[in-house]
Amino acid sequence: MSDSVLEPEPPRAAEVFGDRIELARRFTASLARHGEERGLIGPLEVPRLWTRHILNSAVAAPFFERRSADIGSGAGLPGLVLAIARPDVQWTLIEPMERRTAWLSEQVDDLGLDNVTVARMRGEEWTEGRVFDTVTARAVSALRTLLPFTAPLVRPGGRLVLLKGANVDAEITKAAKQMRAFGLEDVRVEVVGEGIVAEPTRVFVATVTR
Repeated sequence: MSDSVLEPEPPRAAEVFGDRIELARRFTASLARHGEERGLIGPLEVPRLWTRHILNSAVAAPFFERRSADIGSGAGLPGLVLAIARPDVQWTLIEPMERRTAWLSEQVDDLGLDNVTVARMRGEEWTEGRVFDTVTARAVSALRTLLPFTAPLVRPGGRLVLLKGANVDAEITKAAKQMRAFGLEDVRVEVVGEGIVAEPTRVFVATVTR
């Protein structure tokens, strides 16, 4: 159990999650309590868990469509948070590490999330084809290495919605070859969460055409 103190729930959290706020509170409390000991988050993350991780993920919720996947879901950031915020979307959380998939499955059961499937594998091991309307990832790798194992899961005309950091523009420049290979169109960076989190979330959005 972490000795760090969970930051107070930000005033805008209830607005972001609406009638799902209680589930978000339960998940956040559980991650704060067990995340460090289970190797899911670092020791410095609990005091900024709401703002840096939970809301940072949740503010991207409007971008997602009917069937979505989170690649490298880890502690459930952003996948579980988004599944709480968007119960109308069917989510597949893809994660290769057993201790992390165990955590994800426990949370799905504890929270009663009937819109989530947990798959223990790497993104490049997915064998069911291009079935997702939207695919996301957060803090996994740079775009040039991330695109080859996210874009192939997106249906033609579907979108990548990748949560990135402040260096996203530089990543886009370095990933020009990969973007051409997968026929990415309508590429843009959306900044969301201004006025809700201190550091707004940068979202790389692109349509996958091939």
